[in-house]
Amino acid sequence: MQRLYIATEKFDPSHGTGWGEYIEWSGLTQLTEVVSLDGILCPTALAEIRASYWPHIVNEDFMLNFFVDLEFLLSELTDTSKLNILGVIRRPSADVRSFGWEGFTFMGYDLLDKDVDISALTNCGGFPDVFANAELSPVGLIDDFDRAVEIRDLLYKTHPEERHADCDVWAIFRRQDK
Repeated sequence: MQRLYIATEKFDPSHGTGWGEYIEWSGLTQLTEVVSLDGILCPTALAEIRASYWPHIVNEDFMLNFFVDLEFLLSELTDTSKLNILGVIRRPSADVRSFGWEGFTFMGYDLLDKDVDISALTNCGGFPDVFANAELSPVGLIDDFDRAVEIRDLLYKTHPEERHADCDVWAIFRRQDK
């Protein structure tokens, strides 16, 4: 399982009105923060891909914001205080909750569409026939690997016409401040 890294903007109550409107729209009243790879809710901190990034990023469609080298990613950031530095694993084949990743804490599993852009969990208006909002953790993720896989499979089976329902499971870890 390849470890990848990305820096995203934090989305939490510090966003004031935007946070309040999001909670009202989504109905996810249990959230204290959104920790996600969703590019609308938590945009990447390095929006521009520079030529110097190429040796350090995933050279694959929709993956250019993911780095394979944490130290390089950190060297490109001037201030990380308002960012989430995430370690992620795309399509884990088993539960990685206890996966040893020094300096990172397991946050949960997200379900991202194939464009690695929209979270089916926190940014599609919900799929109440597949999962309940109450199943999401306070950061908008699924804690249980088997349930994340089940939701992924049910989303595609139940909503084949919805492009955001064709998704992958992503394990998300957050770097702890040093």
